[in-house]
Amino acid sequence: MATLKKRAGFTESELGKEIHATLQMMADSPLYNTESSYTSNIEQYPDSLIPYVDKHMKYLEVHPKLDSTMYIANLRMMTKIKSIHVTSPTFTRG
Repeated sequence: MATLKKRAGFTESELGKEIHATLQMMADSPLYNTESSYTSNIEQYPDSLIPYVDKHMKYLEVHPKLDSTMYIANLRMMTKIKSIHVTSPTFTRG
């Protein structure tokens, strides 16, 4: 059976606090889609929704070999809300 390896003390570390602040900034910004997502852990999340920041902090904690800088950069790209400017087409009659 595989053992789960975690970053010991990650959330309390300087890096963990910096990443938490970055994720919180993204969650507070209207520029990113940071909706809560489903979790089956109803003991910790009674409404079955895990907040964006908690979800990604837990992921980084469980995957210690992951490059956190690249992970955050990818999250920014994937969750950025793109503004779409729709203009009405111009029709010409011949």
